[in-house]
Amino acid sequence: MRFSWTLALLVVLASFGTVSAQEDKKTDDLKPADPDTGESTVEERTLGLLPNPFEKKGFKFAVTYIGEVLGNASGGQKRSAVYEDRFNFALDVDLEKLAGLKQLALHANVFQIDGGGLSRGTLLNYMVVSGIEALPSTRLYEIWVEQKWGTKLAVRAGQLAADTEFMTAKYTDVFTNASLGWPVGLSLNMPSGGPSPPLATVGARLRADVSDNLTLIGAVFDGNAAGPGQNDPQLRDRYGVNFRVNDPPLVLGEAQFQWNSKKGDPGLAGKFKIGGWRHFGDFADQRFSALGLSLADPASGGTAATLQGDFGVYSVFEQKLYRVGNDTDRGIGVFGRASYSPPDRNLIDIYADAGIEFVGLSDQRPKDKFGIAAAYARVSRRARALDGDFQQIFGPSWPARSFESLVTMVYQYELRAGWTLQPNFQYITHPGGGATNPLSITPGKVLKDAAVLGVRTVVKF
Repeated sequence: MRFSWTLALLVVLASFGTVSAQEDKKTDDLKPADPDTGESTVEERTLGLLPNPFEKKGFKFAVTYIGEVLGNASGGQKRSAVYEDRFNFALDVDLEKLAGLKQLALHANVFQIDGGGLSRGTLLNYMVVSGIEALPSTRLYEIWVEQKWGTKLAVRAGQLAADTEFMTAKYTDVFTNASLGWPVGLSLNMPSGGPSPPLATVGARLRADVSDNLTLIGAVFDGNAAGPGQNDPQLRDRYGVNFRVNDPPLVLGEAQFQWNSKKGDPGLAGKFKIGGWRHFGDFADQRFSALGLSLADPASGGTAATLQGDFGVYSVFEQKLYRVGNDTDRGIGVFGRASYSPPDRNLIDIYADAGIEFVGLSDQRPKDKFGIAAAYARVSRRARALDGDFQQIFGPSWPARSFESLVTMVYQYELRAGWTLQPNFQYITHPGGGATNPLSITPGKVLKDAAVLGVRTVVKF
């Protein structure tokens, strides 16, 4: 079961291609998204400093800088502060303009990553406090081609990310916590974190707009961008050029049901998504060893039992509650997401988040945004049972993991077109589930609740 899954998936989904499509959606889902903001790299507000002399010939360049200061006033292992930043250099090529290849496009982008990581070095929490936190490196992120057939079908193939299309919610774009982009119900359960920043992977995606109210998306990826190994996946694929195709595949699928989604619809737009993923590789049991003993037992040998395959299911709901005049962007919107994965082979079995976003309510500040959100990640039953085994062996004082939760508030202030500031606050309850993993870091170390303050700036040149 290797990359023949790609062909199989495309054949199945292609059967939807004869149905009419959404010709005038309010969103730009078919355009490449900036991994920093979710906005299209083709149609974005910029400072206008970056010349694009070849745009009429089909070349479009985009450069985004994102930098932030983050510090924890309390909690985690210790108090600390970091500065981190990332440049995103993107290229979009319209091959129809360039070479007459109808509705064919190419997209590529490269990251330049610098700085530390507050979650990695200090908090040791699951829901990483910044979506740009990564090891310093210059790395290729995505490079793919996309073929469209009218407005009905679109196929992408190359090195892809999944976080801009699967389990997304429109009203999460203001938040800076990584889990409000690619949630930990997926990232902590998939090898190498799944196809999301900073690691994309080789794959193919097909999108079919079946009708005004239904869209189907399916994709097949190589199941491990960095390849097997015990060290950090970002070290195993330091420059983003592994281009692996021989690992057991990861398959994702999603159905999107939308209402009031066409331009001019008088009602308030909303969307419901249901999806899932299936990985065909091997996964480690969260409690038992290959000998059938608890991993807490010194006689277990310390090697987890191997379980074949993994999966997860999820749902997403988003709804605009209030619209400012006829502006489809300004107003108030809410979102909610939830996912489930089997507890025997996953660290997180239940994940959920929800929030509200206010966009441009003031005529004087039409591009400003404010959001409040909460998220919950439950340590799986099997992992919690392992902690209970440690308590039986080493005494009741051994700390046990339970869940991690997050409450966050962010305000995005537009200084001018292409330049924003985002002061943000995050409060994390039970970082790392409340204690470090007894099998990987300092056994039995309690992690206190953390209060994190930060300021982010995003500059689009």
